[in-house]
Amino acid sequence: MTESPLLRVVRGTPDDVELAALTAVVAAAGNADEETAPDTSAWSSRTSAVRRQLDHGPGAWRASGLPH
Repeated sequence: MTESPLLRVVRGTPDDVELAALTAVVAAAGNADEETAPDTSAWSSRTSAVRRQLDHGPGAWRASGLPH
C-alpha cells in the first residue's frame, strides 16, 4: 500500500530551508487537534461556586459538603 505524500510542491523550487520551515508549520498545525484540556480537580472547579439545589433526606448533610 503506497501512502500519498504529506506535502507536494506544485509551483516553484523551494530550497531545503524553505521546505523544512513549511513542513514544521504543517506538522505543528496537525498536532493542535491532539491537545487536550488539563484535568482539573473538582475542588478547584468554578462550577462549585454556582448554587445548586440541596439534597434532602437521610445523609443530605454529608452530601452538601462534597463537590458536585
